[in-house]
Amino acid sequence: MAVATEGDEFSAHIEGLGTVSTVFASAPVVAAVAAVTPVHYGEIVASISSRSAGPGTRANIDEFTETTSAAIEKVGGAARGKAIIVLNPAEPPLIMRDTVHCLVGDCDDAAVTASVEEMIARVQAYVPGYRLKQKVQFDRVAADDPLRSLLPSDSRSGGAAKVSVFLEVEGAAHYLPAYAGNLDIMTSAALRTAERMAAHRTPEVASR
Repeated sequence: MAVATEGDEFSAHIEGLGTVSTVFASAPVVAAVAAVTPVHYGEIVASISSRSAGPGTRANIDEFTETTSAAIEKVGGAARGKAIIVLNPAEPPLIMRDTVHCLVGDCDDAAVTASVEEMIARVQAYVPGYRLKQKVQFDRVAADDPLRSLLPSDSRSGGAAKVSVFLEVEGAAHYLPAYAGNLDIMTSAALRTAERMAAHRTPEVASR
């Protein structure tokens, strides 16, 4: 399995992470931040409609948190990762939303924003309903802020910032409801990945 962005840098790390929707939604954003500045800690909070969470999802919440946390580190490039899921029982059902927080040192806000927006556009190529809910947020971390405990010991006295990215994933509503973006992003990513794999197959392999 591979995160279906244009680059192949994700493919080498995503093997074995399983089909978890938040991997596809959040790992590319963490990677976009990490492409500009080291991410010392990455955290995502995923909120999905309880209607889109079947028995399999509900029985594997622990696997979700472990898999997504691993993806934040192995695919996203964060030194440490954490994932939280919320099953939202609201009626009418709300579409999937992900909040991604990255703790970094001093950074170029404009460069980080540009990298995130570029990554969003790349994912939108195969998941049109994947979008930023609002502008990328930057909060400077004060010297006495407990967040500094998540920084490497040799970086706690320097500048630090929390980068927050608010995402929304709306399904295409072809076969699944529009609120089931968490399911749609997995099928869309699987299709895009299969297309890329087929395009790279040699004639000899394709003829087997």
